[in-house]
Parts: sequence; C-alpha cells; structure tokens
Amino acid sequence: MSTRRWLTGIAAIAVSVVVFLVPFAFIVIQAIKSPAEASELNFSWPTQFAGWDNLVEVVTFNDNMILRAFVNSTILTVASVVIMVVLAAMTGYVLQRRPGRLNPVINFFVLAGLIAPPAVVPTIWVLQGLGLFKTLPGLILIEATYGLSFCILLFRAFVATIPRQLDEAAVLDGAGPMRLFFQVVFPLLRPVIVTLVVVQSVAVFNDFANPLYFLPGNDNATAQLTLYNFQTQSLSQYNLLFMDILLITIPPLVMYIFFNRKIVAGMTNGAIKG
Repeated sequence: MSTRRWLTGIAAIAVSVVVFLVPFAFIVIQAIKSPAEASELNFSWPTQFAGWDNLVEVVTFNDNMILRAFVNSTILTVASVVIMVVLAAMTGYVLQRRPGRLNPVINFFVLAGLIAPPAVVPTIWVLQGLGLFKTLPGLILIEATYGLSFCILLFRAFVATIPRQLDEAAVLDGAGPMRLFFQVVFPLLRPVIVTLVVVQSVAVFNDFANPLYFLPGNDNATAQLTLYNFQTQSLSQYNLLFMDILLITIPPLVMYIFFNRKIVAGMTNGAIKG
C-alpha cells in the first residue's frame, strides 16, 4: 500500500510539473529573450538576456498604459469582490435560515446564474439605458452579478454548519437582524470568505471577455487587454508579449501561493451539511 501511495504521489507531482510549471517556465524564458530569439518560440535558454529591457519597454509602452491598466484591474477586482461577498453572504444566510415559499424560485434563479450563458447584446443595451456602458462602475456590476450565484451556494452551505443557538442567543440579547448578521454570523464565515475572495479575485483580475465587451477603449483598459499592445495581424512582439503575460500572472500566482490551504478549507467546510 505504501509503494502504491508513493507511486501515486510521484505521478501527481509529474502531472503538476507538466501542466503548470512547464508553461510558466516557457513564459519566463521567452520574456527574457531578445526579439529575434523570442520570435522563434523555442523552448531553449536565451543566448542574449534582454529581460530588463523588455520589462522597461512593456511598462513605458503607450504612455505607461500597463500601469493604468493595473490600477483599473485593482479597482475592478476589489469593488466586485466586496459586492459579491457581502450580498452573497446575506442572501445565503436568509435562504438557509428563513425558508419560505419563494425559496424554490430564488434557488432556481441562483442555479440559472451558473448554467445560463451570459447574453452580451442585451446586457450592453441595459448598460446603455442606465448610462453605465463603457464605465468602470458598469463593469463592476457585471463582474459582481456573474459571480454572485457561485458565492451564494458556498455561503448557504457554510451557514448550515453554524448552530442556530447562536442566532437565538443573539436575539435574546436584543440584537436586531443587521447586528445579528454582521456581528455574530458574518465573522464566523471567515473561512469561506477567504476562499471566495481569493477565487473570485483571480477570476475577475484574469477576466478578458467582459472588459473587452463592456469596457472598450485604451483609457479604460484592464491588465488582460494590454496583451493587444504587442500582437496584431501583421506583427507580434513575442518578447514583450510574454513579458506582459508574466507581469499579469504574478499577482494571482502570489495570492494563490499564500492562500491555497485556506481555499481548500473554505470549499470543503460546508460540504457535509447543506
């Protein structure tokens, strides 16, 4: 049995190296190559290191566009995740603790949010009617809405693990609904909050399609859209493109490395009861 486990562990490590580390190593190698060597797209060590020159050129390209893009992506990520976490936590708590006739209907729409594909043209029409098309607040609402269903399901499952006696004790002490939720229940949701903050932050920060559809324009560019700066139909600057990819990859990678254990804990804590 021990030999079998050992072989399984070795196989898992090998698969992880092939799937994750090899592509990341390819990106790093291409990012430090000269333009001529990077254009060959070979998995080989560069003969001429140009990493610093590539980094400076990417950062200063188009009047420091990538810096503005990182600021936009940071604002978009933080605002969207805050809205998702707060609204989903309140909704999940109510659905779990206050069953009623409307619960099946609400559950249907929550599941529909996971299954039904987003409709781009009607969404643009709604944003135009609200005056939010091509604006960062409009994209924040889009990202928060698209991620809300997944967050609600996790919060609802986790709330089921919290004893109802805590709610009753808080009510007996005179706590109102808002105080009961934010001072008693919400702090107990910390494991799943950390999980959703990390998962949804990475998802929003790495999102490419929604900013492309709902926030076009160089002034509103997010980090992912800066990839268009170095690749066109007639010219591809692969050394700068891969350096840009490397810069975009670092923030989600660092966040995942620091919080990977808490992600697993938050995903599994509510899996037993629900």
